[in-house]
Amino acid sequence: MSLSDAKVRNAKAKSKPYKLTDGEGLFLLVTASGSKYWRFKYYFGGKEKLLALGVYPEVSLIDARERRLQARKALAAGNDPGEVKRENKRLTVLNSEHAFEPIAREWFAQRKHEWAEGTAKIILKRLETHVFPKLGKRAIKEITAPDVLAMLRVVEGGGALDTAKRLMQMCGQIFMYAIATGRAERNPVPDLRGALKTPVTKHHAYLRAAELPEFLGKLEDYDGAVVTKLALRLLLLTFVRTTELRAAQWVEFDLDKAEWRIPAVRMKMKEEHIVPLSSQAVAVFRELQNHTGNRQHVFPNQQNPLSFMSENTMLYALYRMGYHSRTTGHGFRSTASTILNENGFMPDVIERQLAHCERNQVRAAYNHAQYLPERRKMMQWWADYLDGIATKSPSKK
Repeated sequence: MSLSDAKVRNAKAKSKPYKLTDGEGLFLLVTASGSKYWRFKYYFGGKEKLLALGVYPEVSLIDARERRLQARKALAAGNDPGEVKRENKRLTVLNSEHAFEPIAREWFAQRKHEWAEGTAKIILKRLETHVFPKLGKRAIKEITAPDVLAMLRVVEGGGALDTAKRLMQMCGQIFMYAIATGRAERNPVPDLRGALKTPVTKHHAYLRAAELPEFLGKLEDYDGAVVTKLALRLLLLTFVRTTELRAAQWVEFDLDKAEWRIPAVRMKMKEEHIVPLSSQAVAVFRELQNHTGNRQHVFPNQQNPLSFMSENTMLYALYRMGYHSRTTGHGFRSTASTILNENGFMPDVIERQLAHCERNQVRAAYNHAQYLPERRKMMQWWADYLDGIATKSPSKK
């Protein structure tokens, strides 16, 4: 007698396992714990065999009967249903291993040791955010240049031109890895040469780590206006943009909390930006209070009391110190970024402190306090680092 949905649903556990038959080899095995398993009994090569068809209720009575039908068709064709199931499972695993995402993750695991921890996190995050949702489940050998370009166009359309370029490079390396491991025959990425917009990068002259001790010595010996000298010191300690420092107002500071909050209206990305202040930076600002503490601006303009320091003031001071074409105030940002990256600080922490904001990306859900504890530690490390190398400058010998 065939089973019914109600009979299957209402089957209760007994002290021992028992079977409810549906006919043509299909039965439901009810265990002593109450679990229900579909089984198909058949004969192949003169031997009795059992094929697992799934667990109730995930596999319904109708589903179990369909699976029984497929098994009987395999028998009619002279095939063992158990072997057919194992082969299908093998092919499923094989196909998944040949999909883009598992190959990309394998490539990442092979290369991860070459990168700093923060860099590795960024690479994986970019793959998970932009590439895997579009290409991850596709067989890598079936992915074409237009497929890759369609994914990159979305990133490019959001304005992240550099990210799009880096993703294209990563995809090319992943395809090459797939070729080397026998899971792809061709890398389509070279076909995209010239298809993406080229990021326009303006490079500012900046000091390398080896040049800093000499610079710090010259800054210490600078005999120009003391406020200008302190401004250069702070620009190096905080590595904010020059306009953000020059236009700073005393109301933005809480020196007791060692914090500077630059209002959104003055930021390039139009978001409030917190600058954690090292103990050295706090000391410089307290010294500045003796000079300009009664003014609105920390660095007032000498000719116009209602305005702030000219953009040329610090630049000309650098010229006087012998750094014409060797560095700019903005170059201090590159100097700090380079050294902090080289010393293992997480790139996202550095980028947030630089007030960079990559729009239309996961990390662009901007929170002006993001990574603040890490940034406080980093800013103090940076100030201590500068103090440490300042002792090596010529003027200290």
